[in-house]
Amino acid sequence: MLESYADWAIIIVVAVIIFGGTKKIPEMARNLGKASGEFKRGQIEIENELKNGSNATKANKDQIDYMKIAEDLNIDIKDKTIDQIINEINQKLNKNTGIPANTVESKQN
Repeated sequence: MLESYADWAIIIVVAVIIFGGTKKIPEMARNLGKASGEFKRGQIEIENELKNGSNATKANKDQIDYMKIAEDLNIDIKDKTIDQIINEINQKLNKNTGIPANTVESKQN
């Protein structure tokens, strides 16, 4: 009975004319177009965030900014992972303070 999209489209158009009147059809079409555009923009934005999010580590406001600490301690951060940078920060701090390394690491967790 209603097996194709054309059948559904005809029924929807007839229902809109009956319940909404012919004056509201252009307004409804505009709103549908705007909603479709917003959906596509949101989809593209999410895809971009997923692509960029996997390539870069983003720090939340609650997290420690290890890059800034490393720069303050004159540690080279080029081509290093965050774990390598944290280890170098711990090593440098341990040399200056004499605190055992396991104490500094336990405070991070």
